[in-house]
Amino acid sequence: MKQDDYKQIIIESLLFLKKEGSVVINAFVIMPNHLHLIWQIQDNHKEDKIQMRFLKYTAQQMKFRLIDTNDKMLSDFLVNAKDRQYQFWERNSLSIDLWTEEVFIQKLIYIHNNPIKDPWNLVEYPEDYKYSSAGFYETGIDEFGILTHYKE
Repeated sequence: MKQDDYKQIIIESLLFLKKEGSVVINAFVIMPNHLHLIWQIQDNHKEDKIQMRFLKYTAQQMKFRLIDTNDKMLSDFLVNAKDRQYQFWERNSLSIDLWTEEVFIQKLIYIHNNPIKDPWNLVEYPEDYKYSSAGFYETGIDEFGILTHYKE
């Protein structure tokens, strides 16, 4: 099982949320063990509900994929909790409101630079990392069909 398969589960979930109109996705980077997203929850949708749906769906899909492939990595996600057998995401992920363009740009640069920083060193240039919106902001090409430029 390739890690890209799990990243693709995240992309597919984001695409679903975009198509249903619950979110506008401005930026993202999917790292080997975490994710950064800049998204806007749309009117008539509640942030906590959208986030919960996203996390639950992706966790279920990752679990099913691990079970289907008989991957021993599934045991890495076992937890001793009353409400679940496996834990794929942190319980209280950090969410920050971006109220100004200055703060938005700061966070955009931060997430796009994640793949080039230690300890990852995944690529030399941010735009070369496939699972990131950095290339979109360089070329205007959205390979996954999920992004909206923040100035739109």
